[in-house]
Amino acid sequence: MPYRIGDDHIDLAGTSLECRWIGPPPDQAPTIVMLHEGIGCVALWRDFPDKLATATGCGVIAYSRRGYGHSDPIVRPRPLDFMHDEAENVLAKLLDAIGFRRGILLGHSDGASIATIYAGSVQDHRVRGVVLFAPHFFVEDLSIESIEAAKIRYQSGDLRPRLAKFHGNNVDGAFYGWNDVWLDPGFRDWSIENEIAHIRVPILIVQGAGDEYGTLAQLEAAREEAYCPVETVVLERSGHAPHIDRPEATLDAVSRFIARLMRDHAEAAPLRLATG
Repeated sequence: MPYRIGDDHIDLAGTSLECRWIGPPPDQAPTIVMLHEGIGCVALWRDFPDKLATATGCGVIAYSRRGYGHSDPIVRPRPLDFMHDEAENVLAKLLDAIGFRRGILLGHSDGASIATIYAGSVQDHRVRGVVLFAPHFFVEDLSIESIEAAKIRYQSGDLRPRLAKFHGNNVDGAFYGWNDVWLDPGFRDWSIENEIAHIRVPILIVQGAGDEYGTLAQLEAAREEAYCPVETVVLERSGHAPHIDRPEATLDAVSRFIARLMRDHAEAAPLRLATG
């Protein structure tokens, strides 16, 4: 059955993915597709998708990848190239299923990496720009240290019950599907810097100055590797989730970036700048 605006799940070749749509459909305005972090899901975006739709006039869709939120479960272990598979196979199908015509990929953390892989690997002229919150382009020592600490909090602290509120029966698959890959010694040399060099649309990167999962070396890699325009915003008083820690500043940066892109493409969407 084809996806209809308002449905809370998308069926992709027999796999059910939780989703949430806000704002106008693809035939009326550009669409922002939101890709969550490594232990995120639709609900963990909180009200940022709503604010984004209001600020930009775009349609916004957030979805939970397989094994997250209320999407179908996964079989572990995940392969080490799961982000490439998600970008080149699942995301491509999802864009077609929602009737994507033109718009933006917006990803956070692992979701930002998936958006980078898609934009750098798939020739899709519907994608007009990429917005990345705290992206990972390569593996850093800080990332591994923080992910090891997260495993301890999950196994002996309060992280598991907190995540279970959002992932339900998927909670272990969501956590270990992410954690096991990142802590696998074979993942230490993972890099998508080559994909950055093949992106042909403008990029906005927003990162917290206090990001506990990555350093500003990630931004430097983007500036060094990319041939397209790269705009970076580093927010003080923010950690790994700038849209949670500094929502108004993040929303302002994103809405202004999108407004410029759509003006350049002469889009007809009634884009509105955030005022916070």
